[in-house]
Amino acid sequence: TVVLEAGSGPPLVFLHGAGTVTGFDFAAAWSRKFHVVVPYHPGFGPSADDPVITEIHDYVLHYLELFDALELRQFRLVGQSMGGFIATKFAVEHGSKVEKLVLVCPIGLPVPPGQPTVNFLAVPPEELPALLAHDPQTVVKHLPAGAPSAEFIAERVKEATTAGRVLGDGKITCDEKLPRYLHRLTMPTLLVWGNQDKLTPTVQHKTWAKALPNAKVRLFDDAGHLVLDEAPAAVEAIAAF
Repeated sequence: TVVLEAGSGPPLVFLHGAGTVTGFDFAAAWSRKFHVVVPYHPGFGPSADDPVITEIHDYVLHYLELFDALELRQFRLVGQSMGGFIATKFAVEHGSKVEKLVLVCPIGLPVPPGQPTVNFLAVPPEELPALLAHDPQTVVKHLPAGAPSAEFIAERVKEATTAGRVLGDGKITCDEKLPRYLHRLTMPTLLVWGNQDKLTPTVQHKTWAKALPNAKVRLFDDAGHLVLDEAPAAVEAIAAF
């Protein structure tokens, strides 16, 4: 597993979503106050794939091992999208390690009837920027200007393959049993959402807030699913939490 680290101070771990093309530039702001640890999930970015990982809980066990290896005994845990799903399940099982929990437009809870869901693996690549961001340029600026290199294509295919294997059929996957265990998340918890999120519609924050015993909610305008890339105020809110 490839791990990025920056800064000094109390540890803050960031678990990314099901794609890494936009990078993690926003995490630099956290490094002024925290020792920031950003692991690439197996099968994403420069981390090698691990075919043994076939479901979200496998990532929980993977990170239990990794955090022990990094001697991270207690830390702030920030998870975005799929990373929020992993962070939630990790905190349910290993809550004593998680000092504070931040969930950024997480997936993982059953979506109430009538709310839209998106099969993101079926979305044509050219439509992804508008699905992920309020301003598509947020994504487009990270894409190759001309024909993408073989390496770029290979990494995107690797990430899509891993996401498909772990998340199933590409629908915003949920764990039907998860709601019954969220009462265990008694640590201070912050929910962060973009008001223009098309992938995990903003209204879903209400389902999470109702289920979490100690949660605050922050919504940010002019930001979509990639709220950390689009709303500097969201990044600052996490640093201040």
